[in-house]
Amino acid sequence: MASPIIDFLLTRNSAPILDLQEPAPSDADIATMMAAATRVPDHGRLEPWRFILYRGEARVEVGKQLAALAEQREGLLPEGRRNQELARFSRAPLVIGVVFVPKENPKIPQWEMFLSGGMAAMNLMISANALGYGTNLISNWYSDVPEGRAILGLAPDERVVGFIHIGSYAGAAPERPRPDPAKLYADYAGPWNG
Repeated sequence: MASPIIDFLLTRNSAPILDLQEPAPSDADIATMMAAATRVPDHGRLEPWRFILYRGEARVEVGKQLAALAEQREGLLPEGRRNQELARFSRAPLVIGVVFVPKENPKIPQWEMFLSGGMAAMNLMISANALGYGTNLISNWYSDVPEGRAILGLAPDERVVGFIHIGSYAGAAPERPRPDPAKLYADYAGPWNG
């Protein structure tokens, strides 16, 4: 039986960030995307994620701070690299940070909560794509350093799931080689024996 949802999932691609243009999603579209993003498995209803919207001039300011941090860590940057850091969050009209917010729970491990954040990110991307926008998810070097996470608005105990770049996108996203699904699953064959 044909399904437009399956057809959509089997053809979903990430758009090149530099090709994401205005207009950005409207506030109504963002609200829809957020509603979809939160409809994910969340053992214990802990809500171990939150979202940060980077739009307008905030994207430029984040770039300035990231460029300054990169120079603090690496020394004077060549012009091309400095421009790359300056543009990190201003290449697309909207960037949504998906943030893992760890919660203390004796029964639910942190890794499971982080996976819930990954599912929230994927639902956010799929809903943006379904609304007609292009998306691309990245993390990058600033996600792995405390100073970078602080610039981006994360608390010390929070971690980056990913930054979803969103914008209008004309054309088809480029296809890339995909794994052969048939090689990635098998029936259970008993305990692992090396």
